[in-house]
Amino acid sequence: MKFSEIVQKLDVNASNSLTSNPDLNPEIAGVAAIEEATPGSISYIEGGKFAAFVGKTAASALILPADEALQQQATERGIAWIATKDPRLLFAKTIALFYKPFHPAPEIHPAAVIHPSAEIGNDVYIGPHAVIQAGVKIGNYVCVHPNVVIYPEVQIGDRTILHANCTIHERARIGANCVIHSGAVIGAEGFGFVPTPHGWFKMEQSGCTVLEDGVEVGCNSTIDRPAVGETRIAQNTKIDNLVQIGHGCQVGSNSALAAQVGLAGGVKVGNRVLLAGQVGIANQAKIGDGAIASAKAGIHNDVEPGEIVSGIPAISHKHFLKTAAIYNRLPEMYQILKQLQRRFSEK
Repeated sequence: MKFSEIVQKLDVNASNSLTSNPDLNPEIAGVAAIEEATPGSISYIEGGKFAAFVGKTAASALILPADEALQQQATERGIAWIATKDPRLLFAKTIALFYKPFHPAPEIHPAAVIHPSAEIGNDVYIGPHAVIQAGVKIGNYVCVHPNVVIYPEVQIGDRTILHANCTIHERARIGANCVIHSGAVIGAEGFGFVPTPHGWFKMEQSGCTVLEDGVEVGCNSTIDRPAVGETRIAQNTKIDNLVQIGHGCQVGSNSALAAQVGLAGGVKVGNRVLLAGQVGIANQAKIGDGAIASAKAGIHNDVEPGEIVSGIPAISHKHFLKTAAIYNRLPEMYQILKQLQRRFSEK
């Protein structure tokens, strides 16, 4: 499509090169990373780290930050541009103009196994070898890819997508516009065993798992149900691949959990929390709204709202940086200590 069409379809209040140069209106055939952009593609610049690419990219159009110098440089090179406070967000919206994920047409494949008591909404796709058990309720426009297994009494909201080979256990409730990726397991038994003199006594997990609207769960992630009550993931929270969320956890809205995060049972995570890769949180810990845990942080105690923590065990990120700087000097400090010891021993 023409660059002008992209500007129109994005429908944002952002300045662009068409205002001063309406004839600079290239044909755009696709999107590309700035390092790999070719003629006919649109890319974006975010931050000073990539600013140098404006002078050498082959892209025909760019999404730029609100930086007049970069805009002028692009104009001089004959590159069409859009300027915005958040180039990455606008680029994400641009990708959606050119790429649509695979979504099969509504159909119930004859190889699917569906219990007669299941309620299926309108315009639903159910792929081959999917299994839908008794009492399941599936909303409108839902997509159930091949080999998905849905246990009894599950509820699934409108427009939710269940990718191939994921498993939804009994009584789970999944809201509208959710995405569950391949291999994910929602609502399996939590890890509940009581020690006795004769070994472990299994505590049955009679609760359920609830995913509110807009939740996305990555491949091979697991969200367990508790012995009683519920495990709940609030709306619009995004969960990466290989994440473990234990029984009885409560995760707030608009939070993001990166790959290999692990939450022990009963953890409470607030709203807008960011947990980087491999963060581990101990049983019953509470993470306040807006908190951030950097990669590999081991959290054993509560984290205050807005706090940034790092390290094992996790401490304030500022304190962690000071500690890390000292750690790098330990060999030097050790040599100084040895010299001081020798001096004192000679006296």
